[in-house]
Amino acid sequence: MASVKLILRTYQVDQTGHSPLYIRIIKDRKTKFITAGVKLKENEWDEAKQKVKKNHSNSARMNAALSQKIADAEGQVADMERKIKTVSVKKLKEAIKGKEVPNFFEYARKRLEKIKNTVSYSTYRAYTSQIDKFEKYMGTKDVYFDEITVALLNDYKFHLGNTLGNGDTTQRLSIIVLGTIFRDAIKEEVIPETMFPFNKITLKISASKRLFLNKAQIDKLTNEKLMEGKKAVLWRDLFLFSIYAGGLRFSDVIEMKYANYNEAEHKINKLIRKTGRVHQFKIGKVAIDILEKYKKENANHDDFIFPIIEDKEGYEKSEAKRYSQTAKFNKLANWHLNKLGKKIELPFDLSFHLSRHSFATNALNNGMRIEHVSKLMDHRDIGTTQIYAKIISEELDKAVDNYIF
Repeated sequence: MASVKLILRTYQVDQTGHSPLYIRIIKDRKTKFITAGVKLKENEWDEAKQKVKKNHSNSARMNAALSQKIADAEGQVADMERKIKTVSVKKLKEAIKGKEVPNFFEYARKRLEKIKNTVSYSTYRAYTSQIDKFEKYMGTKDVYFDEITVALLNDYKFHLGNTLGNGDTTQRLSIIVLGTIFRDAIKEEVIPETMFPFNKITLKISASKRLFLNKAQIDKLTNEKLMEGKKAVLWRDLFLFSIYAGGLRFSDVIEMKYANYNEAEHKINKLIRKTGRVHQFKIGKVAIDILEKYKKENANHDDFIFPIIEDKEGYEKSEAKRYSQTAKFNKLANWHLNKLGKKIELPFDLSFHLSRHSFATNALNNGMRIEHVSKLMDHRDIGTTQIYAKIISEELDKAVDNYIF
């Protein structure tokens, strides 16, 4: 015999102190939840009596409505169990809800597996982690599309910011991923368009500040005395190589092979990991000297130049391993670089990605045409590069404000 009970999910408390009330069905030690469409404060709910307390202004009306919902649910359960001796808890839930609405998490997992080979592994991982985070917040896999409402999404957004400490950008990503799953379900006619709740969700866009090293800071980093053979020397060299090699991204630097470098013409020719495009460009003396420092005699054409990746076969054969190794090495590089940044008294945390920003701002500052900078950075759209031009303009405005009276 299945049991039916009302449960206040206090761990899903919103910014006003209210928590959602759910109808819980237990059958054969398996549990399903159905939203009761009610939100209460913890001190307004009597768990033992299964009633809204009198301190709530509409307690009588709400208790009557909840009693009717429980009576209807128990009636549906009794009817189903009479008709079908081995009825599942899932079927009981569907009978009580009175409509066939797909399970959100079941659809999301299947959808992610379907697109796994059509997107980058990092994108797949990012989507998967966001679905995992939402599932952890809900506390159950048993969530249907129609249960994800504007109110629930706003509560989740509050949870992301206030409980998890996620910034505006992370909150935005978390909600966008859920919205993408909804849009895919609508396109595949799994759910109707009217079930889409995201149009009423407001997402903040933080004004991102692109940090970079100016010429004096780059020189200071270059000239900082370090003991040869230490890991910090290697990560500094790779950081400087990126600055002087068109702002190459971390993954493209660590997997540079002898085959990617034309020594006679001082050109790099490489498939860029993020864009999937082959990129060819010339490098300057600093980058050339760094390559020369790490080159080995009698190296194979297919060997990596920099001594970072040890398991070459695993890195190249497994996308998951490449992703995890790149993340591990990037974290290590950032740790060493941040320590270096503190030594030379940078006013911000130093990370490898700042090499890319540093290349762009310094190249533009030195008079390189924006379309050339865009080409070297392998941007699809020159509009992306114009962000750096705006930074130069802002720096110029500051200089005028500070030095011209």
